[in-house]
Amino acid sequence: MGLLVLAAVGLRAQDKPAALGRPVSAAEMKQRDITVLPNGKGLPEGQGAATDGEAVYKNQCASCHGPNGEGQPQGTQLVGGIGSLASANPVRTVGSYWPYATSVWDYIHRAMPLNQPGSLSANDTYAVTAFLLQRNGIIQASDVMNQDTLAKVRMPNRDGFVPDSRPDVGPASRSAQNHVNRKSAAPNSKSDSK
Repeated sequence: MGLLVLAAVGLRAQDKPAALGRPVSAAEMKQRDITVLPNGKGLPEGQGAATDGEAVYKNQCASCHGPNGEGQPQGTQLVGGIGSLASANPVRTVGSYWPYATSVWDYIHRAMPLNQPGSLSANDTYAVTAFLLQRNGIIQASDVMNQDTLAKVRMPNRDGFVPDSRPDVGPASRSAQNHVNRKSAAPNSKSDSK
């Protein structure tokens, strides 16, 4: 009998919401509801140069990643390591590992700073991205990054990734899966508008 009472109490407890977090506002959803492609499609309007990004970096990033992007125990190294990936001690940084500058922008915009992900404006994200690219010797301090110029940046590891040749994940498989996903997508979803 005691087990039945415990089971009933346990089931009743599962009916209550977990009370974790809060509902996402429409503005928050709009800010995060973007897809940024390597060619720059999907990047929002805005701009920033490394000179602008230094101040944003120092205020928002340096406490975890170090004052010069050298990394700290709580944040990875962001600068250096170019040419080290094939060595016995590869250093994965913005300059050595990432294949596209647009992916760097997208990651910073969505996930940083760690204590307030997604809180940087488009301009601040362009500026921080420019600052990191400049610190890695990829662009000049005066170069302005925006939705047109960022995709034109040639990252040192652009050709360092090898296409997956397995037949189950090849282009034909992805096309078939995309077709299935579009057919099963809810009306008025993003896939309907493509």
